Amino acid sequence: MVEPRIAVAVVTMGNRPAEVDALLESVAKQDLAPARIVIVGNGCRLPEFAHRLSLPGEVTTIDVEENLGCPGGRNIALARLREFGDVDVVVELDDDGLLVDPDVLRRVRDLYAADPRLGIVGFRIADERGETQQRHVPRIGRSDPLRGGYVTGFLGGGHALRMAMLAETGDWPAEFFFAHEETDLAWRAADAGWKILYAPELLLQHPKTSPARHAIYYRVNARNRVWLVRRRLPLPLVPVHLGVWTLLTLARTRSTAGLKAWFGGFAEGLREQAGERRPMRWRTVWRLTRLGRPPVI
Repeated sequence: MVEPRIAVAVVTMGNRPAEVDALLESVAKQDLAPARIVIVGNGCRLPEFAHRLSLPGEVTTIDVEENLGCPGGRNIALARLREFGDVDVVVELDDDGLLVDPDVLRRVRDLYAADPRLGIVGFRIADERGETQQRHVPRIGRSDPLRGGYVTGFLGGGHALRMAMLAETGDWPAEFFFAHEETDLAWRAADAGWKILYAPELLLQHPKTSPARHAIYYRVNARNRVWLVRRRLPLPLVPVHLGVWTLLTLARTRSTAGLKAWFGGFAEGLREQAGERRPMRWRTVWRLTRLGRPPVI
């Protein structure tokens, strides 16, 4: 059983300095020190964290002049780790998250060491009171957040990715900027035969939030939804998926302005180029369905 080398990557816009310090301190308290830590300033300049916080491992900070969005910022970190060439698994954490338990990185290492086809490990996201929102459970319906197992997707706030998987599937879809980038990556991983594991024992504490807090949420959510299915689904499933999500949006959204922005984004997704079309195989559709989430829901 070969023990993989672990890196930690954090992307921040520089507007949460106290939260980033707390997150990095929780990384420093892990009983397995990461081989590398990469921190990306997404449209901002970063301070010297390593000197101030006594972080373990090799610490690299990267300043990016333009905010590339979450997936674009993470790709910057992945590119630097790939240049170093000495990391097998990267743990990506939201800049306002916190690793409460000291054994998270060790548990991640052990999971990957035990299964060479494990591509993605999703953490459990819970607020300060220990509550996990249903939207953070990668299953349909009201599922127990403490029930782990193989799933079809993962949470962007806290997860681990095998670098060998990314070499095969490609990195994050930077053009998405925000919303559905995790699903795009998960579907590519599943189609390439990699496993996605939800491991609720790996906890990332994160403030309770709503995705609608972002001003661009409704427009980008709809645009990226259309891009996602145009890129990844077999043609017969594209109208089914979009029809289901249109009905769900009409049923759930109470804001007239939100609906207007959503339909504007939907039209944008149809009108603009979605990127490379690489639809999943029908056996992948069946595999996702057997795991509990057919790719039309």
